Amino acid sequence: MGCSVRLKVGRGTPTRFRTGKRHYNFGMSETEISTSNEFSLSGQLLIAMPNLLDPSFAGSVVYLCEHSNKGAMGLVINRPTDLDIQNLLKKIDVTVPETFSTPFPVMMGGPVAADRGFVLHTEPLHWSSSVKVNDELSLTTSRDILEAVARGDAPDKWLITLGYAGWGEGQLEQELAQNAWLTVPANHTILFDTPLEERFAGAYAMLGIDPALMSGAAGHA
Repeated sequence: MGCSVRLKVGRGTPTRFRTGKRHYNFGMSETEISTSNEFSLSGQLLIAMPNLLDPSFAGSVVYLCEHSNKGAMGLVINRPTDLDIQNLLKKIDVTVPETFSTPFPVMMGGPVAADRGFVLHTEPLHWSSSVKVNDELSLTTSRDILEAVARGDAPDKWLITLGYAGWGEGQLEQELAQNAWLTVPANHTILFDTPLEERFAGAYAMLGIDPALMSGAAGHA
């Protein structure tokens, strides 16, 4: 779990900023979303089962941006970092108005490329470095969308993560066969509106399941 799926999201010079002893980049990613007509779980949520004990994913909800026979790439959507979006913008020298506010912090998108920033968002879908995930969502890594966030001109719905979750060829399929995950189609409410602390139970509720009643051998949907 956590194997890198290499994908390129746009081009350009990364914007670097430092938080504590770590450097983070907002700009060119080394990851590329491909398109395919084969069976795919792209656009689905992965919901961790009780037997998934990996500390990077236990209790997590992951939005799958890409899934093909070459691997998968997604963003954990229910784990906050200790960095709020206002401070992130200041770290990369984006002017932030005093009236700026947002209900969510920067998310911990996954253990791969944890120094890279990703914005998952609704329309407008095209920015300097954007990859269209589907007809309603794009994944953007360029500074221009962050400047729009600060100005109040951001897309209607958006979230920011550092890092992503990646699976190599056949790896996610193996984990699904081992009952590590449940799957359910995502919607904008769970991605952008549901409070972070409610997303795990909320994702289970989309399947009509109470997670407190689940066991590791329950199977996957």
